[in-house]
Amino acid sequence: MTVYKIYFEPVGRRGQCQSNESLLTCARRLGADIISLCAGKGVCQACKVQILSGVISEPTLSELEVFSSEELEDGWRLACQAYPISNGKVSVPAESMTTPQRTQVEGLELTVHPEPPVRAYYLSKLEAPSLSNLQADAECLLEGLNRQHQLHCSQVDIDVLRILSPQLRSWNWQCQATVRNDEVVALGPWPSQQLGIAVDLGTTKIAGYLVDLSNGRTLAAKGMMNPQISYGEDIVSRITCAINSPNDGFHLQKLAVEALNRLAVELCAEVGANTEEIVEAVVVGNTAMHHLFLGLPVKQLAFSPFMPAVSRDLDIKARDLGLNMAPGAYVHVLPNIAGFVGADHVAMLLSTGVGKAEGIQVAIDIGTNTEVSLVNNGKITTVSCASGPAFEGYHIKDGMRAAKGAIERLRIAKDDIQYQAIDKAPPVGICGSGTIDAMAQLYLAGVLDGGGRMQGNHPHLRTRQKRREFVFISEEKRNGQPAIVITQQDVRELQLAKAAIRTGIQIAMETNGCSEAEIERVIIAGAFGSYINVASAVNIGMLPSLPLGCFQQVGNAAGMGAKMALISLSKRAEAQAIASRVHYIELACVPYFSQTFIQASYIGLYRMEHGKRQEI
Repeated sequence: MTVYKIYFEPVGRRGQCQSNESLLTCARRLGADIISLCAGKGVCQACKVQILSGVISEPTLSELEVFSSEELEDGWRLACQAYPISNGKVSVPAESMTTPQRTQVEGLELTVHPEPPVRAYYLSKLEAPSLSNLQADAECLLEGLNRQHQLHCSQVDIDVLRILSPQLRSWNWQCQATVRNDEVVALGPWPSQQLGIAVDLGTTKIAGYLVDLSNGRTLAAKGMMNPQISYGEDIVSRITCAINSPNDGFHLQKLAVEALNRLAVELCAEVGANTEEIVEAVVVGNTAMHHLFLGLPVKQLAFSPFMPAVSRDLDIKARDLGLNMAPGAYVHVLPNIAGFVGADHVAMLLSTGVGKAEGIQVAIDIGTNTEVSLVNNGKITTVSCASGPAFEGYHIKDGMRAAKGAIERLRIAKDDIQYQAIDKAPPVGICGSGTIDAMAQLYLAGVLDGGGRMQGNHPHLRTRQKRREFVFISEEKRNGQPAIVITQQDVRELQLAKAAIRTGIQIAMETNGCSEAEIERVIIAGAFGSYINVASAVNIGMLPSLPLGCFQQVGNAAGMGAKMALISLSKRAEAQAIASRVHYIELACVPYFSQTFIQASYIGLYRMEHGKRQEI
């Protein structure tokens, strides 16, 4: 039997594949986990891949039904139907990856020339004090630093001063000084690591990246739930808590800081470092998260005109926020745009490069609060949509976050329910991407009408306690445990969430006088947006009715933008320039908002022309 070498990107898995082994089987064996709902029968169409090089078996009848001749010519195949005939390279698109696999891909490196705000300098033998050399220790350090490295450093951070004298003596007057602008912010023995941490402080989740500032390489990445969720799943609830009780506002800030400190410890532990080696941090988040983290007043965010306390970028001593890092380390916070569009969206625009693109492009960062930017030949129009926590699994009867056992992809094939749960574990609930699939499949199967009402007599549709619900996994299949269902109320929650997003896109387009047909690319970012089946989102009318090739899922682009700003001063300047170019639209001020929202709540493919919905 012939054996070939196959490389799967961007997940970086490679190995041998036998000629009688499908690419799906080979990928899974090598650790590139591709979604398949139909057990490799070629009917679910979930395992799409693109052949970049090499020779593959002839397309099957299933593939001829799925792909156009142009797509086949471009190398698109179903992994379960394709068998290697030579060595080759295969690209696995985001929509074909399982949730854990996509999470790994989000950690891929971005090529940014290191231009960090802090630099390390080796100080060779400094002149120790004596009766003939009565220079103070700090002045000795600064004089040696400026002389040996031609700098103009003029000050030493106060916390560095507090440890300076004993440390210089213990190191025999040789050390490494970390300098930011004209200030010494850390000391260490030579050589010491220069670490930075980039954080995306999300409403629901926090993502952190530990970076080697000397070369820009990511050393470790980790995510965690935001503990502030105990004060409310959505940002409005947390703002209300902070307004009603200053103590609650203080505790919200403390929770965020404690979470970041814990995240820093865990990241450093992965690489054998300690938090004192972190000499710089960048934090991004929406405007409310930004204000709560910095301990700024938030009452003005709750009332029109929803003004932030500050919009420009900030540099703050880490210790002033309660963060445990190097003695004089700073936290850089990227600029905000408006009351409900924050530094995380600026970071997303920065990392995707969409602000520099020609033509018309849409960038969407989907989360509890969703930001939409339409870029029209450099002009940026941005809106904020309160999409709510439904896509995170909240307010959905059997909803859950994307964890082990969550149904992430789903398909209805006549009376049969095909699904895939995260880690291939027994299903325990449905995460956000699964709910989008469920809504689309119910609509395509005729169980939901355009208004979102459950109808018909599908064998999986039932009424319990006067409530209509569709059963995906029955009590019998769960050995007597409660069934996993989608209820009529769940559908209503999802309709509100998807209508908010589509309304934002529509109003941004109408403000620019452009139509869907003119959109060249739609970038989808955010933890939830990274995992959805784009075809399902289009089928329910959440996203514009464009060819699937127009959509690009980019993972946690806000986190990537934070990393870029951590590594490069030029990228910080670019982020500030992006924020200054944005034209923000407050949806509440748009006279046709309610009409657009009502139209967007309907399920199905449609276009809006002159304010009227046109079914496709």
